[in-house]
Amino acid sequence: MNGSLQSGTLWPAVLRQTAHALNGGALRPIATIRTTIEDGGVRFLIRQVSSLARKDEDQQMRKASAADSCAANPFLPYDPDLFVADISDTHIALLNKFNVIDHHLLIVTRRFELQEALLNPADFSALFSCMAQFDGLGFYNGGPAAGASQRHKHLQIVPLPLDEADPLLPIEPLLAAARMDGPIGTVPGLAFAHAFARLEPLLATRPLEMARSAFDRYLALLDAAGLRAIDVNGEPQQSAPYNLLVTGRWMLLVPRSAERAEGVAVNALGFAGSLFVRDEIQMGTIRKLGPMTVLQRVTRPASV
Repeated sequence: MNGSLQSGTLWPAVLRQTAHALNGGALRPIATIRTTIEDGGVRFLIRQVSSLARKDEDQQMRKASAADSCAANPFLPYDPDLFVADISDTHIALLNKFNVIDHHLLIVTRRFELQEALLNPADFSALFSCMAQFDGLGFYNGGPAAGASQRHKHLQIVPLPLDEADPLLPIEPLLAAARMDGPIGTVPGLAFAHAFARLEPLLATRPLEMARSAFDRYLALLDAAGLRAIDVNGEPQQSAPYNLLVTGRWMLLVPRSAERAEGVAVNALGFAGSLFVRDEIQMGTIRKLGPMTVLQRVTRPASV
C-alpha cells in the first residue's frame, strides 16, 4: 500500500524534481515563441518551436521515437528522475519529459490501463488531490485521435495562468454565456459538438468530495456529447475519442473526429485556447484558417 498525497507537499516536490531533472538531463523542455491570435472572442495563445530550439527538438524527438520502439511504455517502468510523488494507491505524478509548459505534470496509473478506458472515480480522486494543491488546468486526451501520444492511461495538469498577461484561460470569456439545461449545458461561441458543466467551487478545499461530484458530471458530459461506454474484454472503454478540460470551477468535454487539421495537431489544450505549432508553415496555416476553424476541423459539427 502506498500513502496518499499529503497536503502542501506537491508543489514543492514539483519544483525540487524539476530542478533535479533539468540538471541531470532527464527533463527536455522545448523552447517556444509565444504569439496571440484573436478569433471568435478568444485570445488564442500559440506556441511555436523556436528556430534556435528546432535542431535540438528534432534530436529529442528522434531519441524519444527510438526509445519508444524499444520500450513501448515509458511509464512502466518510469524514469525515476521524472518521479514527483505518490498520489494514491492507484496513481503517481511524473514530470512530462518533453514539456512545452513549465512544470507540466502527468497523473499516471500505477498498473497499465488503456488511454481509451473510461475515467473512473480513482482517476478523478488523483486529479483533484493534485489540483487542490496548486492552481492548474487538468486535461485528458482520450485516445490517439484526441492527441494522446501514449497508450498507458494518464491525465495531465499544467499550472495556471497559461499566459502571465491574463489570469483567465483564453476560452473562459466564452464560458460565462453558457446555456445550462440542468447540470449540463453548451457554450454558444463554440461552433462544434461539446458539453459543458459547472462545478461547485466551495468543494475546492475538499478534493474527495469534488472528485465524486466531478466524476458524476463527467458521466453526464459523455452522455450529453453522444459518447457511451463500450465493453472491451470486461473493461469499459469510450465509444469515440474526446478531450476533457477540468478546472476547479467547470469541465468541458469535446468529441473528436480527427487528430489534425491541415497538419496542425490539436490536443485538449487547444480547446482551452492554447495551440502548439512546429514551424512557420503550421503557424501560417493557423493564421490563414483562424484558430477556431482549426478546432472545428478536428471535431464534430454542433447539433442544431
